[in-house]
Amino acid sequence: MKKTVLLAFVLSITITSVFAQRNITLASPDKKLEVTISIGDKISYQLSHESDLLIDKSALSMTFTNGNVWGINPRYRKSTTKSINEEIASPFSISKTVQNQCNELTIWLRGDWGLKFRAYNDGMAYRFFHEANEPLTVKNELVQFNFPADYTAYIPYIRNHRGGLEETFEQQYQRSFESLYDYLSVSEMDKSRLMFLPIVLEAGNGKKISITEVDLESYPGLFLNKAEGNTLESVFAPIPKKTEQGGHNNIQQVVREREDFIARVSGKREFPWRVAIVAEDDTQLAVSDMTYRLAAPSRVEDTSWIKPGKVAWEWWHDWNIHGVDFEAGINNDTYKYYIDFASENGIEYIILDEGWSIKGMADLMQVAPEIDLSELIEYGKNKNVGIILWAGYWAFDRDLENICKHYSEMGIKGFKVDFMNRDDQEMVDFIYRASEIAAKYELVLNYHGMYKPAGLQRTFPNILNFEGVFGLEQLKVRDIDMVRNDVIVPFTRMIAGPVDYTQGAMKNASKENFRYIFSEPMSQGTRCRQLALYVIYESPLNMLCDSPTDYMKETESLDFISRVPTVWDESIALNGKIGEYVTIARRLGEEWYVGGITSWDARDTKLDLSFLPAGNYKMTLYKDGPNAHRKGIDYRLESTTVNSGETVDIHMAPGGGFAVRLEKI
Repeated sequence: MKKTVLLAFVLSITITSVFAQRNITLASPDKKLEVTISIGDKISYQLSHESDLLIDKSALSMTFTNGNVWGINPRYRKSTTKSINEEIASPFSISKTVQNQCNELTIWLRGDWGLKFRAYNDGMAYRFFHEANEPLTVKNELVQFNFPADYTAYIPYIRNHRGGLEETFEQQYQRSFESLYDYLSVSEMDKSRLMFLPIVLEAGNGKKISITEVDLESYPGLFLNKAEGNTLESVFAPIPKKTEQGGHNNIQQVVREREDFIARVSGKREFPWRVAIVAEDDTQLAVSDMTYRLAAPSRVEDTSWIKPGKVAWEWWHDWNIHGVDFEAGINNDTYKYYIDFASENGIEYIILDEGWSIKGMADLMQVAPEIDLSELIEYGKNKNVGIILWAGYWAFDRDLENICKHYSEMGIKGFKVDFMNRDDQEMVDFIYRASEIAAKYELVLNYHGMYKPAGLQRTFPNILNFEGVFGLEQLKVRDIDMVRNDVIVPFTRMIAGPVDYTQGAMKNASKENFRYIFSEPMSQGTRCRQLALYVIYESPLNMLCDSPTDYMKETESLDFISRVPTVWDESIALNGKIGEYVTIARRLGEEWYVGGITSWDARDTKLDLSFLPAGNYKMTLYKDGPNAHRKGIDYRLESTTVNSGETVDIHMAPGGGFAVRLEKI
């Protein structure tokens, strides 16, 4: 049930100078957080939490090619306030419902434009809006975060596919949004580098600020760049002026020239939310739902056909199955084997990744001769397993409606769309267009090679997952510190929405023994870490990255993976510290799952079961074995009866973790 309460509340407006500067203070419902908006010769805001100034006066404006500037010498008209308190359904997320409670201020200014600010107990957001029904060309937008001190931050610089840094902004505009997080102070940040969102800053007194954006429609994504002092400012990719087919296997449109403006917009509209989430404890970030609260409501009226679940996936392990009487590869025998495996283990989908259509053609109607899709679809249907097809974005977009209609009528359940690698307005428009047409034909989507979700999973709930994360696939091609990355992602990237990290490796290596091997990849850390990630990462369409033949040899691990849900009724972060460790409990119905991971530091933890409703539970615990620090596959499986008043002692090896299933008795 959705309920909205609109209430008047006191707003502080003061005249602070002879130039009639207005200071308007907007408080959160719990009164701890305050946003102060100053309107004088320019508009700025600042953010405080209790006695702590978190963001100092920061300017905001929008500049248009006709010479108009919103935010410079503005002429105040009026402002109104309201309180919002509503329950939002979130059926494919980390909780069944989301509580959207905040105070909202709307400011109207001369020239048919204005600003909306929202103050939540856990952060603030603002956005521009336009009231006139006329076209505008946006030259630039100033989004500024001016900090009162030299904060230390977790930031992802744009990097190329080899992990290196590019020289020009243009090169940085065309990348996959997959980067490790650097940890450095604002003063140490490189002015020649762009960082993408979300980022997290340490603001003192244990408080954290996560900067992100939400409701990114027909507008470029926000990058941040180091400015003077302790300030970060916006950079946007301009609209492409000239593109040509190219890139990976000729399936992309590569930008060769850009305009000198960032967006063309028309009519009445609201612009993206600029968001600062405030956490008094790191655990709040790991289960934050602010991006969902701020996102535009669902545009898919009937969602009954949308089916989250798990996917047997072949690309990560390079189609390497064994013990069969056929040659594994991109052919029907191989995919029937995957369908059999999925069916026997309650896995909802398989994916046909790159190679099912003829490579280099960017034409999804040209199916590889080794593949008989109709036969595979019927075979999967008889075994209750759906098929999802991989698609390069340009091949998908160039014949979008026909492709969606054709494959939906055949019985395909969705597409994994890849290699967008941009977030300029043209690409954002494609994402919305593709999402809408896919929903029309009842197709689910997994956007790989994608920028952050920015709340899009609420607007189009048929989008079940997004990449835009430094995921397990990176370990096929390089030796990097994935264990550190794993304990940063829940507090950073996951704030923006689901992550297609693709966990589930059955070959698990200690730090000393790890090697990257493209065709037979392994994970860093322990087996139990891989199991825990199925609970920790929000992922409504979750991959089983390893080979069916490896899973069938590891039946205890497969039992956990095959049973763990991908959407939840409730989520609780039990403990955590960014970059060090995290433990999250999630519930579906009366069954609870808990996942915990640590950094390369071994850790003893106490699992406090007081989050459980009163009663007894059967606890199935997967924990690191005594030799997991040497051989990552070593684990112990324990089954016992516990109650909600107990505490369970668990040791995690370096790079380790644990996974728990709790069933009410």
